Amino acid sequence: MKEFMDEDFLLGNETAKELYHGAAEGMPIIDYHCHLSPKEIAEDIQFRNITHLMLGGDHYKWRMMLSAGVDETLIRGNGDDREKFRAFATALKSAIGNPLYHWTHLELKRVFGINEILSDKTCDEIFDKASAMLQTKEFSAKRLIEKFGVKLICTTDDPIDSLEWHDKIREDKSFSCRVLPAFRPDKAINIERAGFADYIGKLSAASGIRIANAADVAAALASRIDYFNRKGARLSDHALDTVPYAKPEENVANAAFAAMMSGNMPTDEMVSAYKTYILVAVGKKYASLNWTQQYHIGAMRNNNERIFKTYGADVGFDSIIDEPFAYNLSRLMNEQDKEGLLPRTILYTLNPAANYAVGTMLGNFQQSGVPGKIQFGSGWWFCDQRDGMERQIRDLAALGLLSRFVGMLTDSRSFISYPRHEYFRRILCNLLGTWVENGEYPADMETLKEIVKDISYRNAERYFGM
Repeated sequence: MKEFMDEDFLLGNETAKELYHGAAEGMPIIDYHCHLSPKEIAEDIQFRNITHLMLGGDHYKWRMMLSAGVDETLIRGNGDDREKFRAFATALKSAIGNPLYHWTHLELKRVFGINEILSDKTCDEIFDKASAMLQTKEFSAKRLIEKFGVKLICTTDDPIDSLEWHDKIREDKSFSCRVLPAFRPDKAINIERAGFADYIGKLSAASGIRIANAADVAAALASRIDYFNRKGARLSDHALDTVPYAKPEENVANAAFAAMMSGNMPTDEMVSAYKTYILVAVGKKYASLNWTQQYHIGAMRNNNERIFKTYGADVGFDSIIDEPFAYNLSRLMNEQDKEGLLPRTILYTLNPAANYAVGTMLGNFQQSGVPGKIQFGSGWWFCDQRDGMERQIRDLAALGLLSRFVGMLTDSRSFISYPRHEYFRRILCNLLGTWVENGEYPADMETLKEIVKDISYRNAERYFGM
């Protein structure tokens, strides 16, 4: 019987061990998509205790606690922090097979050096030990980021954001990690959603452009992209829960805009035409600046209306949508590519059943002289666990070129989610090692270690050019 989470955790053969310990383990991290707060980084916040750090804003953990029947006051409510941590520890004890069990113990080990198993019996001791450490400067937000060798973070920022907190972060020359904004224009694209008209007023004010039609929206977004570019941004991010497509005819897009601004809901076809028009327009702008666009596809959000009214979005009540999207995605990317202005693109699917649709889409739009221009993004959200990661890696290898993969990201609001990069790297090395041990790839350790280093860090460094 193996020891729980020993140094060879998830490494099932000798080749995997050599690849991880000899190549992946020491590589730095580029976290090119996350939801960390630039304000909290700039202020270098101190966490009041381990509950604040480990459970604050982490909807993965909240979801598990609710499934265990934990009272709402101890999840998203105003319950006592020690009691919240005890409730989490008690629930976690039963979470066999859930990635949270591994992630939590990796966090305890790598952040605090705590090797005890978290349970209702050990939670108070762990709470006290970790919370005391969090009162020291070496456990502030910036120091936690540096602890994991993170070289670059890209946050997720609205086009109207002033980016003032990024400016403050940049002023701190003692902080070794670069923190750059990433452009998230969903509110300007999702014309059918409540609050669109109010948002257009804010976008107009931020850009200095009077917005009277869809072309003006595109111009205002282009202006803000230029602003983000001056602040160091090189990526955008789009939550395409379902992928829109209709011919991007400006007159139809304008009609959709006019209808929505006058309080009338445009037809589905008009909505799709508007969204396609804007996505093609911003895609051209990204291409002109050598940016990368990210499409996160397949989330069905805010399913529980009662909870949404109480707590708002991103609190653990989202799931996977199974709506087909391959045709629309193909047409959308083709529209961007017609003039050779399809930017570098990363495609993520939340539904693993769509892996082959995404994996085969890559080859349709790769470009001569640009290695891995179209990427199959890592296992995302519900899929960033062992089975989801292995499936994404296998499917990418079978349908594309795994060696060009830009690797893992956190997609997290937590300052201690970086052990997930270790988790990913162990899974990667174990899978490659298994192929070698099975005689499916030669035991060329020099080449294999270069591939592992590339996927762990270097591919992202080259791909984003930051």
